[in-house]
Amino acid sequence: MSHESTTAEHQGQTAAPPRPALSTKQLTGIIGALALAAFLMILNETVLTVALPSIMADLDVSAAAGQWLTTGFLLTVSVVIPATGFLLQRFTTRSLFIFALASFLVGTVLAVFAPSFAVLLIARIIQAVGTAIVLPLLMTTTLTLVPMHKRGAIMGLNSIVISVGPAVGPTVSGAVVNALSWHWIFVLMTPIALVILVLGIIFIKIPSATRKLPLDVPSVILSALAFGFLVYAISSLEHASENLLLVGASVVVGAGSLVLFIKRQITLARTGRELLNLAPFRNRNFSLSVVMIMIAMGTLLGTVMIVPIMLQTGRGLDTLTIGMMLLPGGLVQAAVGPVFGRVFDKFGPRPVLIPGAAMLALGQWLYVFLTAESPLWAFTAAHIVFSIGLAMLMTGLLSAALATVDPRLYGHGSAIFNTGQQLGGAIGTTIFVTVLSMLSAAKLGEGSALLDSLFSGAHTAFIIGALLATAGLVLAPFIKIPRRA
Repeated sequence: MSHESTTAEHQGQTAAPPRPALSTKQLTGIIGALALAAFLMILNETVLTVALPSIMADLDVSAAAGQWLTTGFLLTVSVVIPATGFLLQRFTTRSLFIFALASFLVGTVLAVFAPSFAVLLIARIIQAVGTAIVLPLLMTTTLTLVPMHKRGAIMGLNSIVISVGPAVGPTVSGAVVNALSWHWIFVLMTPIALVILVLGIIFIKIPSATRKLPLDVPSVILSALAFGFLVYAISSLEHASENLLLVGASVVVGAGSLVLFIKRQITLARTGRELLNLAPFRNRNFSLSVVMIMIAMGTLLGTVMIVPIMLQTGRGLDTLTIGMMLLPGGLVQAAVGPVFGRVFDKFGPRPVLIPGAAMLALGQWLYVFLTAESPLWAFTAAHIVFSIGLAMLMTGLLSAALATVDPRLYGHGSAIFNTGQQLGGAIGTTIFVTVLSMLSAAKLGEGSALLDSLFSGAHTAFIIGALLATAGLVLAPFIKIPRRA
């Protein structure tokens, strides 16, 4: 084949498809079905945090084993998401949506009837495959179908999906476990997932240009090794002292595989055969946005993980009370997300991202000053401030990240962004829980009461979160979108 024909073929492969002309009703149906699917799946990500003690008792497993229901889920999502850049080019939006919802449904039904912990873990892994596909699918479809001047408003609605889901997950599971049993969490999800699948089949009919790409198997293996071992190492840091060799080996294998994966993607990108195109990282907006989303998700998941531990174990509050205390923050996020989206559309990223980063940092600093004697309304107030900041950041970050990226790379950019989001969540959760566990154990060893020990550990965890959020505030002003974009 001549050089000219190879080049022409490659250019034809990578050209951005024109935006299809869709009616407002159809566009609403498409984004609505994807957003509902993503909301259900991301809610499912944190829904077991409060239900874990019941599951451990029912299935007779230790806390370390029980934690694998979350760790295994995160591992699978982190391994699958990097491949979605390839999948979005190889398959239609409709076929990917149906596959994602079908695998989530299979996992959910299996979880309802799980007779043992091993089966429940397999069910969570099958659910995670669907979750990993739907999140980049929602973002890429929004970027591809929604006109630029309306994108911020739609991203505001999408931000509700991404950030409110983890916030209300503990509330939902607390109420369900209190009234029924942990099985009912999955029982109630099943018909909702079925309805969303039907909505998607009805509305998602988009003419999309797919191309028959060869799958680079070594890239898939390296990606799985890199993200799988790194997420495992991060999630295991809390118990690293008990198994130092395994955690150390995981870091080495994960980091080594990541380096090889990056080198291979750069080489393959020259011929258009890469699994994940890393070109968006050449863009400053994109790189800073990925760092900021990691900070936002890390502080969010870290906070919603340790606040229930502080209040349930330390102050003896029941799961429903703690869930209701966190709920106003989630509701405020849902209310203000679309408003900030319209501000983004009109004025650009800075009026959304700078105040958002400031509110996120302020919320974390407010948590720092809470003590064992603080009233519950003080926790709610801190969480509301934090949640408003989170809503502003989530609304603006993805739009800002991809505003100056080549449209043909939207799928790859969304995959990178979502991978950063998951890694940020895993790192944040691990930092918060590890600091809380280690420092509270040290204080208990010195003879302090359990309540004081837990709040002392949480105080240090929130200081780390506040410093990270403050770093995000420093980065926010550097994210700019040129007028022509």
